[in-house]
Amino acid sequence: MNVFGHLQTIYASLRPPARVALERLRWDTPDGDFIDVDFAGDPLAPRRLVLFHGLEGSADSHYARAIAGHAARAGWRIALPHWRGCSGEPNRKPRAYHSGDTEEVDWVLRRVGPPLCAIGISLGGNALLKWLGERGDEAGALVRRAAAVSAPIDLPAAGQALDRGLNRLLYTRHFLATLKPKSLAKLERFPGIFAAEKVRAARGFRDFDDTVTAPLHGFRDVDHYWSTASSGPWLERIRLPTLLLNARNDPFLPEHALLAAARNAAACVLLEFPRTGGHVGFPHPWLAQRVLRFLDP
Repeated sequence: MNVFGHLQTIYASLRPPARVALERLRWDTPDGDFIDVDFAGDPLAPRRLVLFHGLEGSADSHYARAIAGHAARAGWRIALPHWRGCSGEPNRKPRAYHSGDTEEVDWVLRRVGPPLCAIGISLGGNALLKWLGERGDEAGALVRRAAAVSAPIDLPAAGQALDRGLNRLLYTRHFLATLKPKSLAKLERFPGIFAAEKVRAARGFRDFDDTVTAPLHGFRDVDHYWSTASSGPWLERIRLPTLLLNARNDPFLPEHALLAAARNAAACVLLEFPRTGGHVGFPHPWLAQRVLRFLDP
């Protein structure tokens, strides 16, 4: 059992840095919905950074506080967009967000506008990496450099790991505690989009993603979603400097799956797989300094 990986993951989330002064803007999306974007740092700062948070996270997540605070002090203007439904208010449409949500990533990055750098954490990291691979050379017109931290680049392996043993008790139950009520509330507003009884009965990510995430976002089922949304197969198509920082003791993604999924990464992708760090459990000052040093060498 990877006890240290669990301890690092949990400790980082329980000891967040101080909150950062944020300004919130609401952006209307092309499909008639909205996202809330929080900003930190000097609006006139010449360097701009976009951070995509993880599953059920926000601009107030421990890693977002750490990176935003450090970036603002270092002279960056940082945008922290919320995935739909994660800013404290339900979104207008049935659509929510998912691990391969490159459509949303693309729209946000274009709205912020070049030149910029981008960071994705966990789910946000997977979505960002997939976007970088899908766009290939075109991504460089928007993004100079990018970083992904604790990205579950093999979603089937991550889903399987999270749905068993201690992971299911520590993490999956925690995520479902917010995902299920949100989904049931959405169902009240949009009857028939999925089955309420299946949502209530879901005990793991496989059940939840098969019932809610997949049908909401155009996937046939959970296996189609997980295989299609994984960023691992897209790493070889990335064409700009990108840091992939994943701990080998990350309880969300087994080491063997991490190494296999990253084996064909493009030469411009810097693979940093330290032995320890858990899932986004790196010491906050070190994490912020590491990603910003890569983005602005």
